[in-house]
Amino acid sequence: MPESTKFKIGFFGIGLDTYWPQFKGLKERLESYMDVVEAQLKSFHPLVINAGLIDNADKAFAAGALFRQEDVSIVFLYTTTYALSAMVLPVVQWLHVPVIILNLSPESAIDYKAFNRIPDRTKMTGEWLAYCGSCPVPEIANVFHRTGIDFHQVTGMLLDDQHVKQEIKEWVQAAKVMATMRYNRMGCMGHYYSGMLDIYTDLTRQYACFGGHIELLEVEELVSLRKQVSEKQVKERLELFREMFDIQSDCAYEDLSAAATTSVALDALVDRYKLGSMAYYYKGTGSEENELAISSIILGNSLLTAGHVPVAGEYEIKNAQAMKIMDSFDAGGSFTEYYAMDFKDDVVLMGHDGPGHIAIAEGKTKVRPLQVYHGKVGRGLSVEMMVKNGPVTLLSIVEKRDGGLLLLVAEGASVPGPILEIGNTNSRYKFPIGARNFVDGWNANGPAHHCAVGVGHLASQIKKLGAMLHMEVRQVC
Repeated sequence: MPESTKFKIGFFGIGLDTYWPQFKGLKERLESYMDVVEAQLKSFHPLVINAGLIDNADKAFAAGALFRQEDVSIVFLYTTTYALSAMVLPVVQWLHVPVIILNLSPESAIDYKAFNRIPDRTKMTGEWLAYCGSCPVPEIANVFHRTGIDFHQVTGMLLDDQHVKQEIKEWVQAAKVMATMRYNRMGCMGHYYSGMLDIYTDLTRQYACFGGHIELLEVEELVSLRKQVSEKQVKERLELFREMFDIQSDCAYEDLSAAATTSVALDALVDRYKLGSMAYYYKGTGSEENELAISSIILGNSLLTAGHVPVAGEYEIKNAQAMKIMDSFDAGGSFTEYYAMDFKDDVVLMGHDGPGHIAIAEGKTKVRPLQVYHGKVGRGLSVEMMVKNGPVTLLSIVEKRDGGLLLLVAEGASVPGPILEIGNTNSRYKFPIGARNFVDGWNANGPAHHCAVGVGHLASQIKKLGAMLHMEVRQVC
């Protein structure tokens, strides 16, 4: 992400300036609570813009201007005590970013006996106000509803509350992914695979949901860049291949050299257009140079995918978006589809030809020579890998009947066992509802036949991302 568009968190607390002269030490106490929250936010992301304790309308307007100037991507509002909604609305009204209300009690409960022994009624009220953060939340929620401001809530304790910590972390993660997608530049090289009707999509709809920029690229540009690659660059890339891949003995040097040349050219193409993801497919018939470029593309695209530039084959733009989302959650995001079902072990075999996310592979990714790719036009080297054993999440961006998009998610596990050694990515996935129910449930939502798979369970974070993007999220399991 460019320096000028770095992800930033906005943070402010609210109070009421008429309280401070009446209740000695209350403001300082509430500000110390804010320090705790700010430290927790910074533990998840360092760029926090703290507008301070907003206790009157003038400060509210100034805080709103500060957040707009800093281009914050999410705002956390900490209700430290009762405050007027008029001190909140000016801060967030014109930001058009997610607002998370932090309704956090300083302790698990008030010490009622100690509280009721306070001899001074004024001091008693001041102590009560330090625990009064829940009081303004309904008022703020009402005003947000009536003014069209989306908000979300985290309710719990200021200290030693794992639920609160996890919720804040997930909101930060999801907002960071949203900001990444907003500025992502996706390259689309070649054309759709003829006849795969499920993968076709409306590019403007992609802009509407995720933002970013889509650059339409010609294969001829990649061919031109291949001609500029030096022998030194090829040699260095071959050394990188040997470091990153388990190259099988039957891989011809000619194919490896061609793949190295294309890999260097791909990097140049990505740099030229500042790409953060790609989708590609090209038959290559009728042009020997084009055919060579595409048939030697898989190793380079696998390196890009592992380097946070996920690449989807078959021009699957929707899945390139899904892969970018998963990668932005630091979960990987490998291109995959159903291969077969194993009813004996109750698993689904899934994978794909073309690039794989070698950074989430179980062991070192093998490189094998192929004469054809899945029966399609193509030849050369391909990668064979299994996704790391352990928890995984599947994500698909689904075209709805009305033309909108939804996020389809499922959690499962990559499990050990035999796979098909056919030179493609291939894994065995087990689901808590069983293979049969997973397949039926997943298919019932009408996804394209491709999806992205990443390591870890991320349904909760994806639901938060969907909420912020105003996209429906459906979880199969």
